[in-house]
Amino acid sequence: MRFKPLVASMFLLLLVSRGLSAQGLPTAPPEQLGLAPDRLDRIATLVQDAVDQNEVAGAVTLVARLGRVAHLEAVGLRDIERGAPMETDTLFRIASMTKAVTSVAVMQLYETGALMLTDPVSRYLPAFAEMQVLTPTGGGAPYTLEATRRPITIRHLLTHTSGLSYRFLAPPQLASHYLEADITDGLSQADGTIGDMVDRLATMPLVHEPGAQFTYSLGVDVLGRVIEVVTGTTLADYMTTEIFEPLGMVDTSFFKDSAEAGRFAAIYTPSGDGIARVSESPVVSADRRTIYSAGYPYGEYQTYFSGGAGLTSTISDYARFLLALLNGGELDGARVLGRRTVQLMTRDHTVWLGVPEGGQPFGLGFAISPDPGMTGGPRSEGAFGWLGFFNTVYWVDPAEQLVAIIMTQLYPNNRSQLTDKFEVAVYSAIVD
Repeated sequence: MRFKPLVASMFLLLLVSRGLSAQGLPTAPPEQLGLAPDRLDRIATLVQDAVDQNEVAGAVTLVARLGRVAHLEAVGLRDIERGAPMETDTLFRIASMTKAVTSVAVMQLYETGALMLTDPVSRYLPAFAEMQVLTPTGGGAPYTLEATRRPITIRHLLTHTSGLSYRFLAPPQLASHYLEADITDGLSQADGTIGDMVDRLATMPLVHEPGAQFTYSLGVDVLGRVIEVVTGTTLADYMTTEIFEPLGMVDTSFFKDSAEAGRFAAIYTPSGDGIARVSESPVVSADRRTIYSAGYPYGEYQTYFSGGAGLTSTISDYARFLLALLNGGELDGARVLGRRTVQLMTRDHTVWLGVPEGGQPFGLGFAISPDPGMTGGPRSEGAFGWLGFFNTVYWVDPAEQLVAIIMTQLYPNNRSQLTDKFEVAVYSAIVD
């Protein structure tokens, strides 16, 4: 059965309005925000097409402009096997979107004078006092270990220039060390605490000198531990008190009670011509370098708080966080950062390296968009954002006063272009 266009549009608007109301977000009709409603409707069509093509099970999308939400919609299923629909309050494993929250927490401590960006991390974590770096020899042995010439600083960790890496991304000469030490990437269940893992990480060699180049890494997990040492509390408790509660992020945390397991979007992986559900038990790649699972965010209380990958959230909760950043660190009267601090975080702090590999400048916790002529994409120069391991993507575009988020649960995303198409649809909806 097909609705006539007018009836279909009214029905869609009703669904979206209900979703917006349920999330407690500031809203406005698209026309008041310089957005064309019919062009925003393309987003749902794109998601449905991806569902119909068996690229994703479903997705939730959000677009806000001028501080208010114009589009919030869930399409498809959060759990195919149970026939559970995707909903606007579905819980997602946001993985590396955690990094922005941890970075804000670090900058809150920076604002109080509890730490400085130039501080060596060893001031707070003495295990990092004497680091070694893998150095090519050009002789028989491909690499030797040499003492670093400079210490890792807080700024190095925020900008991914510390020389640390990830187990699943590390070059072969470093990956073996990470495997031997059981360095976890925070994407599956882990015993102990982040302090335990960071102590092991501090015994690992660096892939390059601190400050020498950009290498995406576990550095933000290290920062999570720095926060714990400086504040005397767990990262989970600090974030709850200083970020989640002030911003009204009621669904964001590291772990959920088992009773909430049904709210999670299941994780899927490409399989044949479609997708297959990922087991809640850890999935281990053949080389043991990539380990992830669908079950880590809920169950009995846990103590491992990964500042680089561990948070669970909803799209509306994360939108509140991003709207606060767009608004200079404040939302609904609650200020979590100063305006100038947000500006500092969202500038390119890797400019002295030249353009990093992949052409992506980086700030203090965010990728920074260069001139669109370099990227070939529609984001404005100076937009900032990042993504998560399980295919969640966000960005904030200050030039357009825009926040956009898309959340699915898919790994690896090696077949779908949904997130790229979403970005094009968002910008094509801007008409004023």
